[in-house]
Amino acid sequence: MTYASYEKVVGIIRDIRSGGSCCSIVVSVDTEGEIVNFVVSPDTIVVDNIRLRRGMRVAAFYDTGLPAPKIFPPQYQAELITALRNSQDVALKFFDDSLTAEDQSLKLNLSPLTNIRTLNGQRFMCTPEGQELLVYYGSVTKSIPPETAPQRIIVMCPNR
Repeated sequence: MTYASYEKVVGIIRDIRSGGSCCSIVVSVDTEGEIVNFVVSPDTIVVDNIRLRRGMRVAAFYDTGLPAPKIFPPQYQAELITALRNSQDVALKFFDDSLTAEDQSLKLNLSPLTNIRTLNGQRFMCTPEGQELLVYYGSVTKSIPPETAPQRIIVMCPNR
């Protein structure tokens, strides 16, 4: 699966309410003054199966290719949600053989301390080059592309 059409929204969860069915919720994310609502359904990937709660800093990804209602505040179907620490960022992109994002937005410098896992938490037994990766990182260089030593990588192994 390709994640090229996914957009990221980072913010603090301000509210969680029913999504109209027993199996879905609507999560309101505050992105520094702007509210964006996300429908979290049984199909939404919640990394590490964490329980979402108010005050949590998250990154929510949605597919820009899917229809969205023209309402305010905007509401999207969440495809993936992950918790973030205060100074942490995350990228969901394809990284080539040199571990550079396809859109040249980030280059990875792996270290022996980089935690590389699959989405279900298992150790990834290969090298992560040429894969769709969910990359957690802190600081980046001012180079082009920016470089970082990622703290954690989740390899988004394709479904069969």
